[in-house]
Amino acid sequence: MAGTEELRYAIQDGIATITLNRPDKLNAFTIGMIDAWAACLRDAQNDPAVHVVVVTGAGRAFCAGGDMAQLGTEAPAALDHKQFLWDHVQQIPLTLEAMDKPVIAMVNGVAAGAGMDMALMCDLRFASDEARFAESYVKVGLVPGDGGAWFLPRLVGLDRALELMWTGDFIDASEALRIGAVTKVFPAEELAAQTYAFAARLAAGPPLAIRMIKRAASQGLRSDLRTSLDLISSHLALVIQSKDHQEGVRAFQDKRPPRFRGN
Repeated sequence: MAGTEELRYAIQDGIATITLNRPDKLNAFTIGMIDAWAACLRDAQNDPAVHVVVVTGAGRAFCAGGDMAQLGTEAPAALDHKQFLWDHVQQIPLTLEAMDKPVIAMVNGVAAGAGMDMALMCDLRFASDEARFAESYVKVGLVPGDGGAWFLPRLVGLDRALELMWTGDFIDASEALRIGAVTKVFPAEELAAQTYAFAARLAAGPPLAIRMIKRAASQGLRSDLRTSLDLISSHLALVIQSKDHQEGVRAFQDKRPPRFRGN
């Protein structure tokens, strides 16, 4: 998947970068961008050369949500709109749910409406100290149609999530960090370097173990203890057979950094 002019996709050193590329529109997305975004995520999941995915925006914004000028402002028939969400916008959270590789949102600026929700869907959110966040749907009489009402309460708690969704108010990066909506905040000039340093650390790790950890943690949120323990015992039985595990043990014994190869 080569991406498009409005959504760039590149791979380097095991890290795939998806860049929303409409800086003059604060990276507000079109249908074409959403479809390309989902396709790039699927390609990253299926590409053995990719170990980590970083999602970011070009220019001064992460994503301002959907481009209302292109998506349209007139209310479509109810079933037509439901089908539109299912066919396009909701493919992002569903595709991310199926991914077991780490996905990091590098939030370089404004993340509003669906833009905020797209960041919430990623595994980690590294934000610039200049970033701002808003669940702005209510200000135009809408509800989060892409999964924000599912993701946000799980990150910040129901009360704070309702406050953000009922008011549509912006919060800055420090407040987003305080309530748990983002993982880390860095000075704007350090954001890219810090994000890619962390992504490189994951990319150099044992990919099978990292993917199994993500599976176990995600599925554990939706299962009881006995089921989770049964699942992780199966994961452990697999990874203990890997060459990466053998290399890790040798490196520990030799008191040197491990050199994982991905098997």
